[in-house]
Amino acid sequence: MGEKILIVDDDATMVNLLSTILEIDGFQANSALSGKEAFEVLIEDLPDLVLLDIMMPEMDGFEVLARLRADPATKKLPIIMLTARTDDKDIFEGWKRGADEYVTKPFDPRLLVDTIRAVLARSMEERIEERSHHIESLLEILQNVEGDGAESYNDGG
Repeated sequence: MGEKILIVDDDATMVNLLSTILEIDGFQANSALSGKEAFEVLIEDLPDLVLLDIMMPEMDGFEVLARLRADPATKKLPIIMLTARTDDKDIFEGWKRGADEYVTKPFDPRLLVDTIRAVLARSMEERIEERSHHIESLLEILQNVEGDGAESYNDGG
């Protein structure tokens, strides 16, 4: 099975369209019809990427994005804003709050899927690099521990 994508949009027709596009391209699609519902879904099953609309009742996409970026568990979760808001100030606000990409509606399905794949690839590269640094740090610690142990042993300790 492919990567899990959470679609957060209050328009059920748009959610169905996006689900179909994603599933045809091999992704697993899950959905939430509000920001509040998105957090309920995220607690149950963390996706590989979120497609997030801005204009939703109760909690708009900007607030959802800010909360996701503030939480250590979702801070690095790839998020693509997918919205009808095309104003430069909205695009800037999305970037400022930590969106990985900003795609406007109407959208070209092929371009959207390519954007999703690119964001997922960047995210994977970042995770690999982060884990590589972590492993290097652990190896340094291990070498220091082994070196300290050898000195203690040679000192008769």
